Amino acid sequence: MHTALPSKLIATIKAHEQTVLDYRRKLHEFPELSFKEVKTSQFIFDEMSALNNVEVTRPTKTSVLVKITGAKPGLKIGLRADIDALPIQEDRPDIPFASTVNGVMHACGHDGHTALLLTATKILSEHTHQLEGEIYSIFQHAEESHPGGAKEMVATGLFDDFDFIYGHHLVSSLDTGFIDIKTGACSGNSDRYDVTIYGKGGHAASPHETNDPVIIGAQIIEKFQTIISRKLDPLTSGIISNTVFQAGDPNAKNIIPDQIMLGGSVRTFDADVRALIEVEMERVIRGTCDSYGATYTFNFRHGYASVINNIETTEIVEKISRELYPEQIVSLPPFMGGEDFSAFSAIVPSTYLFIGSRNEELGFDFPHHHPKFGLDENSFLTGITLFVSVAMNYSRLAK
Repeated sequence: MHTALPSKLIATIKAHEQTVLDYRRKLHEFPELSFKEVKTSQFIFDEMSALNNVEVTRPTKTSVLVKITGAKPGLKIGLRADIDALPIQEDRPDIPFASTVNGVMHACGHDGHTALLLTATKILSEHTHQLEGEIYSIFQHAEESHPGGAKEMVATGLFDDFDFIYGHHLVSSLDTGFIDIKTGACSGNSDRYDVTIYGKGGHAASPHETNDPVIIGAQIIEKFQTIISRKLDPLTSGIISNTVFQAGDPNAKNIIPDQIMLGGSVRTFDADVRALIEVEMERVIRGTCDSYGATYTFNFRHGYASVINNIETTEIVEKISRELYPEQIVSLPPFMGGEDFSAFSAIVPSTYLFIGSRNEELGFDFPHHHPKFGLDENSFLTGITLFVSVAMNYSRLAK
């Protein structure tokens, strides 16, 4: 079944290339942190309110929802983009639209996501006669900070009766021009933990008079890795990364401290593996502390759940994508990064894919959350085209 966009609509998308660049560069200059996207969301609200054939609302303080009603009956479809930035000082003096906000930058590409959806919504609002059903542009706040803006938006109940929600992420790990589509697990469960070990401090020259929590902590970190190597099925995935070890005073190197603090991140795909690791971590901590006569506190905090791409909806999106870009579709393994789109995919059949924006020649090959992170803007028309094509074709193909 033919899914490609009419040539006139393709031409219209190309004609909006400067529009998306203007949006993206303005957003990039004035980034805002999670739950503080006041000016960003107001900008989105104002731009979308100026369109015809739309209803613009504010589901939460810093999110925006734009409804477009098609001329024909059809499904209720959401298109999602995240809008927040990160607490990182940008180091890109080579771009004229670098962040003007000290210590804050769009280091994950959300400025690009927002610009793509702003432009796609503008185009869709001008073509309601070709649309089926209701299309909702979801400008979601606070993807970068737990508990996440998606969870807050889902809690409103506004999305309970949606038929499908679609989203995509511009990524610097994939060359511009390629589209990564996968079924099933798309991102990882992203959890965090804190451990405090309480021992007995004393003089470094008399360790036998202490109960050294540094030794205990070091052993716990080492034993954590045996959970991965000996408790998990080798065909499953799991990561325990201890990223924090705080102990003692750097100005008092002759003192063994009374307590130390460990912390880090746990990444998994499967819910059962997630639960097993939590149980086994506490078993390791308890057993090690008991053997030394120490005590502890352990706090395991669930973060974003894994994004699960629905089989049926993803088949439709892949059909649409392959007709538009037949030589550019790949299916890479899922990544362990967290993504709060999972709050949507947990309640509504959803598809989330990745669009390459890596261009080494232009210097846009730094990883996400890096001070030099950037996007190859040549990837933007692909993102707009997919938003528009999903909105135009999904209802018909899902029948």
